[in-house]
Amino acid sequence: MRKVFKMEDLECANCAAKMERAIAKIDGVTSAAVNFMSQKLTIEADDAKFDDIMKEAVKICKKIEPDCKIIL
Repeated sequence: MRKVFKMEDLECANCAAKMERAIAKIDGVTSAAVNFMSQKLTIEADDAKFDDIMKEAVKICKKIEPDCKIIL
């Protein structure tokens, strides 16, 4: 399954790259892309694990940039 999520308050291109790399390492994720300019997160992942993957992705984003939000 592939989904695109809007992000808010992503203020650092380097942080976006860190988030992308960390989210791509989550078990079940096929691909992940964080676009700093459009403030969007695109994730392609296993349908059965998608909710758990998104919970982990939110934690990763908060850890890297505490003010950043993923609009689920």
